[in-house]
Amino acid sequence: MILLKDEAKNAGLELNEKQIEKFRIYMEFLIEYNKHTNLTAIKEPKDIMIKHFLDSIILTKFIKMGSESKIIDVGTGAGFPGIPIKILDESVNLTLVDSLNKRITFLKELSDKLDLNIDIFHARAEELAQKNEFREKFDVAVSRAVAPLNILSEYCLGYVKLGGCFAAMKGPNPEEEIKNSENSINTMGGKIKECKYFELPREKGSRSIVIVEKIKNTPIKYPRINSQISKSPL
Repeated sequence: MILLKDEAKNAGLELNEKQIEKFRIYMEFLIEYNKHTNLTAIKEPKDIMIKHFLDSIILTKFIKMGSESKIIDVGTGAGFPGIPIKILDESVNLTLVDSLNKRITFLKELSDKLDLNIDIFHARAEELAQKNEFREKFDVAVSRAVAPLNILSEYCLGYVKLGGCFAAMKGPNPEEEIKNSENSINTMGGKIKECKYFELPREKGSRSIVIVEKIKNTPIKYPRINSQISKSPL
């Protein structure tokens, strides 16, 4: 775990021993669980530390997440980026959403092992966003490599309150996605604020974070059902 601590420090993020221990538990449990349940194609400890953990927590350098911030991680998979962010700052209120029950089972066991208070929901993102208790209730929505940005915006922006933001974690060249998502983002009540770029260390790849501000309420008919979103993106 020295690698993670050192590379986080190089990125301007200090990890204490308690946090390092939680990341160690996370990594070991993920590797073991992945032997019988496919959660990630990234299996080597060094790659998990850089491509999953460091990649996730770097988001906090670009998005303001103060004490008691409400964050929702849409299509969280094996918990990225939400759980690493929670490890970094346990004061944030984290909600995880995923549509696959095998992932939900893993996440619940993991949250117990890490002794973290996390709300975890087995649901389709577009259906949960229509429920009053989730509708425009979050300061930040995050999602990592789930779908093209025009589709992802419809899934996520309904969760974000006015003045909040949606952060889409993308690869090295998001420009075409950004261009193709302008109508979707505008329809959902958002406005692209900026795109941040960074390099993962040890030649692990280039990354970008597209940050969308929520400037108006999402029309009640959005998000649509999944088949409509997929067949006719905004």
